[in-house]
Parts: sequence; C-alpha cells; structure tokens
Amino acid sequence: MTDEPDTTSAAAASAAAAGRHDGGRLRGRSALVTGGGRGIGRAIALGMAAEGAKVTVLSRTAAELEAVVAEAKALGGDGAALVIDCMDGAALKRAVAEAADRDGLDILVNNVGGLIGAPEQLTALDHDDALFEQNLHLNLTSAYYATRAALPAMVAGGYGRVINIGSGYAVHGGGGIAYSAAKHGLVGLTHSLAWQVPPEITVNCLCPGWTNTAVLDWNGPEGAAAAAAKARVHSVQGRVLEPEELAPMAVLLAGEGGGGITGQVINVDGGYKV
Repeated sequence: MTDEPDTTSAAAASAAAAGRHDGGRLRGRSALVTGGGRGIGRAIALGMAAEGAKVTVLSRTAAELEAVVAEAKALGGDGAALVIDCMDGAALKRAVAEAADRDGLDILVNNVGGLIGAPEQLTALDHDDALFEQNLHLNLTSAYYATRAALPAMVAGGYGRVINIGSGYAVHGGGGIAYSAAKHGLVGLTHSLAWQVPPEITVNCLCPGWTNTAVLDWNGPEGAAAAAAKARVHSVQGRVLEPEELAPMAVLLAGEGGGGITGQVINVDGGYKV
C-alpha cells in the first residue's frame, strides 16, 4: 500500500468524465476558462485539454488551478494557471491579454459566476443595492471584460470561439433578481456580439440547469437536496447533472465542427422546463 496518488487511473477517470475523444479536435488551439478551478469551468477545461488544447484557467484559488493544470497535462493537453479576481475588470483584461500574448487565444469560456451574499439579502423587497451591482458584475460584466480583451487576438489569428456559460435562469424566471438579470444579459451579449464580430469568430451561450456544483450549497446544507427535488419536478430527466456533462457540447462549439453555430443559446440541462 502506498500514499502516492495513482495518476494513471486518475487521468483515465478524468478523461472519461470529460468526454475524451481520440481525435484531438482542439490540438494546436489555445483556450482560456474563467472560473476554471472547479465545477463547470474545471470540467470544460479538462474536456478541452483532453482534445489537445492548451488551457489557461483563471480564478482566485491557486491550489485549485494548479490541480486542474496537472490534470490537463495528464490528459495529454497542456495548461497554465493565472490567479486573478474576476471582479477586478482591469486586472481581468490584463490577465486575458497576458495569456493571449503568451500562447495566442482561440477559445474563451466565460464561466465565472455564482452568487454573492446570503439569500435573505437578495430578495426582491429587501435586496442589498451593493450586492445587486456585485452579482451583475460577477455574472455579466466580467464576461464583457474578458471578451473585450480576447477579441483582438482572435481577429488577428483568424479564428475565435466565445462560449458564455449561462443558466436555466437565462431563459426562465425563478432565480434571484440580480443573478437572473445578469444571465439574461449574457444572452443579449451573445446575440449582439455574434452580429458584430467577424464571421470566423462564433459566440454562443451554453446554459446548464441544475448541476452538481458549489452553487447548490448557496441555500445551506439542504441546498443539494432542494435542487434534486426541484430537478425531479422541473426537468424531463428529473435529475441534477454532473459538470462533466457540459464538456462535450463546449468542445463541439470550440472546434472546427462548431463553425456554423453562432448566436445560439444551447441548453444542456436534462430538459429543464421544456
């Protein structure tokens, strides 16, 4: 018995979970994933690394990022980590530009998001004003800053894929007002950008439904159970999805095969509120 990690089996498990294909559909491409240390961002980063991409992951937590980079390399791709607070727009732009200058930038995944504040601070009648602005910035404005910094490199390289990570609340009501407003805003940003960028750059919004991430803990220790109960009622498949189930669609949108898909809102959500 040993305390050394079994990196071979760990890599195999990660590859299977991330939907690995042997074709290397993203070989030679450079991707950047905001909020890439865990959850959906991590799953998409590893899915792209498994297809041969070099993936730069951004978040505030160095240990999580370093773990993702190690997994990306074990999958046959490559990775780099940039510790950054995506709430700082100027710093986020600098980080994206730095990654683009170093490796080029073909694919941007605007994944960072979530909820800031306690539930009782985010109700419609008692919403904290500062928290409203902060939640808008985290879930919408950060995507503008990252995209603004990424587009020059994509235009120069003649190839670009912008993937905004939305939510079931990007197309339905029911979420917190700041969170839902921001995610609806991502849809508008997607549509508008798709019209204005050169045709070799695509812009899409990938929307998860109830997904097994830390966001489920926002409502306390019963958050995951509550999400499962809602999923049973509100989705065709009646279940909470795993983050890795988002990766195959993200890989499709990021690659050559997704070149004809742009300006779209695509749900990977188990049939949420169909």
